[in-house]
Amino acid sequence: MALSVLRSKVESALTGRVIAPFTYRDRKVMETVSAGILAVDLLAGGLPRGGLTEICGPLCSGRTSLLFSALASRTAEAEACALVDGRDGFDPHAAEAAGVELKQLLWVRCRNIEQALRATDLLIQGGGFGLIAVDLTDIPPETVRYVPLHVWFRFRRAVEDSSTILLLLEQESNAKTCASLVLRLAAERSRWSISHDERGAAPLLRHPAACLLDGFESRANVLSCRMEPVSGIPSQEEAGEGDPDGVFVSKPMWGYLTGVPFGLAGAPHAGFACGDFSGRVRAETCSPC
Repeated sequence: MALSVLRSKVESALTGRVIAPFTYRDRKVMETVSAGILAVDLLAGGLPRGGLTEICGPLCSGRTSLLFSALASRTAEAEACALVDGRDGFDPHAAEAAGVELKQLLWVRCRNIEQALRATDLLIQGGGFGLIAVDLTDIPPETVRYVPLHVWFRFRRAVEDSSTILLLLEQESNAKTCASLVLRLAAERSRWSISHDERGAAPLLRHPAACLLDGFESRANVLSCRMEPVSGIPSQEEAGEGDPDGVFVSKPMWGYLTGVPFGLAGAPHAGFACGDFSGRVRAETCSPC
């Protein structure tokens, strides 16, 4: 029997039950939205709704910048967002400076990974959130490695066919094949200003040869992508200023003296700052301090 005849018979037998049975489906077609950083959008196609996006990288690699930008992008659209803070390290001052609407953000403060995973499960099952971010970057990688793979798989299945974006931030990739998109961030060259006075602020640096950190470049790389993005994110030709190689700029808190800055990516970038590890555990709606 010819291969074409056999293929035709199989397709006929599966008509009405399986659409295009011989079509390769490694990548699922998913709606995506902007990550808030144009360079990341051009590289990965945005953040998928109804899927798990994993962002990993070492310290000072731009993870917080990407987190704040994604939160700012979603809260600007009046979407309710939730942040599961694995070690109570979130800085609302830096987030607000980066454009996050704190009134649209539920901040769940945890002390350990067990509380973070339980809170994530409850938020996903409860529904109603446009974005749920799980920040485990301050938890030792050795601890996160012990999370069973079925936990990430269960989270992925729970957000499927929903409009929720599930964002997981870690130092190392652990969700792996359970994630629709895996991004690895790495820090590149730093940027230094000659003096603080040149930014129009009070003279905090008295030494004439002193320099102030003005920010650093981060590069995003796609480790795996199991989706086919469908979105209104502009192409490289339409975007113009975006970096297709995934390079964007992270700025410190004092980089927001004149409002939310724009850098290589042509979109708002978030600052980096140390949190207060008070150890308190509660869920609360953020408000400007």
